[in-house]
Amino acid sequence: MKNQPQKCTATKPPRGVAGALLFAALLMAGNPAWAAQVAGMVARLSGPLMVKKADGSVKVLALRSEVESGDTLISEKNTYAQIKFVDNSEITLRPGTTFKVENFAYDEGKPEGDDASYSLVKGGLRSITGLMGKRNKEKFLLKTPNATIGIRGTTFVAQYVPAPGPASPKTPVGGPPAAPVMAPGLYVQVSDGAIVVSNAGGSLGFQAGQFGFVPNPSRPPVLVPSNPGLIFTPPPAFNVNPGGPLASQGPEGRPDTVDCIVR
Repeated sequence: MKNQPQKCTATKPPRGVAGALLFAALLMAGNPAWAAQVAGMVARLSGPLMVKKADGSVKVLALRSEVESGDTLISEKNTYAQIKFVDNSEITLRPGTTFKVENFAYDEGKPEGDDASYSLVKGGLRSITGLMGKRNKEKFLLKTPNATIGIRGTTFVAQYVPAPGPASPKTPVGGPPAAPVMAPGLYVQVSDGAIVVSNAGGSLGFQAGQFGFVPNPSRPPVLVPSNPGLIFTPPPAFNVNPGGPLASQGPEGRPDTVDCIVR
């Protein structure tokens, strides 16, 4: 007799990311003690995405997996992952990124409680402002090892390149030439709106179309005249309205990679 695969049972949410986020909000209202920590969910995914929970446990996330305050997300080397937060903001992680949701609090009727604090440990991301960023710009903060980033109603890309370790990979003899290596530091690019980058060395604002660089935590941010090598190329589906059908889904709007009975 063949072994049957293990399956899980869950309540079926509305289709689409917008409906699923509404579903999460309804769960919050029914069980505030549990759901107050829910910040958003995985809206797009091109490969493995891990999460380290606040209690130290590690899990694999799938499409529509919830993301909570205190979660540390780790994208694998070929993975782009887009997180849709409950205020309709988006953060898309590039491959090889470690990103922590330090704290996220949003209630449409209580703007005084807004808070969005994140940490980019390594790697890169694209951030698109949501409702919180439009009404309480000062409540958004992205921390990095070299500086913090505040917004002014914004779409921006940030990438932190750590200093290479002693065991950094080298190009094999006779192999293809290595890709250009960016100098260690924090790089930013603003596509829309503006950001302010600050550290112990000072603060500097960047407008749409500008690039910036912060070499270390003590030296001030500087304006870079052209793209220093930032590359952010998620799959085309990541640029489709995430309120519609999700990428990599099977019938009934369920992710192909999740073995789950939805009722």
